[in-house]
Amino acid sequence: MTLLDVSIVNVALPSIRQALHAPESALQWIVSGYALAFGLTLVPGGRLGDARSRKTMFMTGLVVFITASAAAGLAHDVWWLVTARFLQGMASGLINPQISGLIQQLFRGAERGKAFGSLGTTVGIATAAGPVLGGLILGVAGTEEGWRWVFYVNVPVGLLALALARHLFPAGETKRCESLDPIGIVLLGCGVGSLLLPFAQAREWHSPAKWLLLPLAAALLTAFVLWERRYARRATPLVNLSLFTKRSYALGAALILLYFAGFTAIFFTFTLYLQSGLGFSPLAAGLAITPFALGSGVASMVGGRIVSRYGRTLVAVGLCLVLTGLLGTLLAVQLATGPDVAYAMAAPLLIGGVGSGLVVSPNATITLSEVPVAGGGSAAGMLQTGQRIGAAFGVAAVGSLFFATVASTGGDWASAFEHALLMLCVFVLAALCLAVADLLKGRRDEHSPEHPREQRGAHSPERPGGHPRPGE
Repeated sequence: MTLLDVSIVNVALPSIRQALHAPESALQWIVSGYALAFGLTLVPGGRLGDARSRKTMFMTGLVVFITASAAAGLAHDVWWLVTARFLQGMASGLINPQISGLIQQLFRGAERGKAFGSLGTTVGIATAAGPVLGGLILGVAGTEEGWRWVFYVNVPVGLLALALARHLFPAGETKRCESLDPIGIVLLGCGVGSLLLPFAQAREWHSPAKWLLLPLAAALLTAFVLWERRYARRATPLVNLSLFTKRSYALGAALILLYFAGFTAIFFTFTLYLQSGLGFSPLAAGLAITPFALGSGVASMVGGRIVSRYGRTLVAVGLCLVLTGLLGTLLAVQLATGPDVAYAMAAPLLIGGVGSGLVVSPNATITLSEVPVAGGGSAAGMLQTGQRIGAAFGVAAVGSLFFATVASTGGDWASAFEHALLMLCVFVLAALCLAVADLLKGRRDEHSPEHPREQRGAHSPERPGGHPRPGE
């Protein structure tokens, strides 16, 4: 539900603009305000769950999300809707880290990989299904008022999830009263906000002054690191920086940041090309990308079950498949014309989707494998914050290239999509290089005379990919 709301609103923007007489700047905030609030709340939300109660924080986030969704559907002006979307984003940032934290808490060994596989299936389907579901809702409810039901649909789903969480999650007892590191929260929030804002508003904020926020973000994040090191000497910090000394976590976080820079932008450019370039309806454009969603959903479940056996090798294979799918899609655009392009791209998108399913959930399993259960929420929140940063950067970078190509070629949408696909390949290739480097280092360590077998632990053949099995 929270991930659907990242993309489902895109197909409703024309109806919202007409119904609420919304300017372009406000429409941009409807999308970017949600993403920005989502990214800002992830780490504090994970910390709250770790320090207090994951069940309580999950249910609190759901209540806020349901309320904000109802408020969005009732909006009578565009800034009311923008505010409701911002609250939705904050609630999403509170909900999501609890899921990874609960998986860390409740599952061990290969079972944890299966749980992350289920989560990966949900992520893959939800991300790709947003345009399809949005198109269906608008088709049934009509374009005049249908946009309201894009938000109303969250209310019954959220209430059902709330009831299930109350009965199925472990008792949400209040934990010891730990400090929540308020200074760390402020520094990280301001730093991440300064980093995301220029990218989130790249198309609407035309002044180059927006890029001055990047050095400010660097200064704030540096101050955050220094503060966390100092704070860790007397209490539990917001982020356990020692996690980044573990190769599994540091490399996994960097890899998924690069991957999401390409992964999210795939849907952004694909729907623009089909709708604006080829005249597809929102529903038809959404249906055209279902092969990617199906491949991702099935492969995520399979990947979660076998990640403990193959480790980072599985992620590398997945990235190779994604790269193959993107190159195949590029070839399809060059060879096919008109509506036939959607059929020509179906097989490459399916291959890319299978690859994506072997990347997201297995990488999460490996990355969090050495994280203590007590800090699972904060670590997952930091990992997802990196995903949001990668997504914001990727959409801004690829989108800028896409629209610049459209302008320079006099409206050649196919050429713009081809250029975008090439940039997406660069992001995925960079992530693949990290995975391969990790595998090579693991093999060097395994055969190093300074690391006898009884001391090599995480690099033994029984633990492929250079990392311990989940739960160990």
